Amino acid sequence: MRWLLAVLCLSFVPLSQAAFTQTIVPKGSEQKFVGGKVIDTENIADRTIDKVLVLKSAHQLQLISRGEALKTYRISLGKAPKGPKLQEGDQRTPEGFYWLDWRKTSDAYNLSLHISYPNISDAARARREGVKPGSMIMIHGTPINEDYPEWYFHTLDWTNGCIAMRNSDIREVWDLVKDGTMIEIRP
Repeated sequence: MRWLLAVLCLSFVPLSQAAFTQTIVPKGSEQKFVGGKVIDTENIADRTIDKVLVLKSAHQLQLISRGEALKTYRISLGKAPKGPKLQEGDQRTPEGFYWLDWRKTSDAYNLSLHISYPNISDAARARREGVKPGSMIMIHGTPINEDYPEWYFHTLDWTNGCIAMRNSDIREVWDLVKDGTMIEIRP
């Protein structure tokens, strides 16, 4: 039965992958028609990423520079994606304003950027309710696993509250986003 699911999913992967990563042509850059493709003359790497915006309902992570979305990625969320994180173990991804404060490589999830959850209001709410707020919320890649290849994870909400991306996408974000960048996570 597992092979039938894999075959069914594989038939949709080529159709679905094209819509998940989108590059926006920055204002002020020129567009040129080269080799049948429209390209922009300003490299995204030349722009400073001011903010990372996560739109949970759209399953998108956007890189923002000077108020403009430069690139959009498809993401996976916690297993219970609706609503803000309320306590440790609730399988929800937080909502609010945080910082990407440090990074690490991971044997399990490729590269990881740490989100400064809980913020002051998350910690105060958890204290009032007598629960642990949780911690170690990250933006990370997907496991490298022979039983479940990367495409299997890409369209599911499967994390314990983190934000997951394809490994090629997290490598790009890792290179473009500096420690200390603000991240806003919206419902």
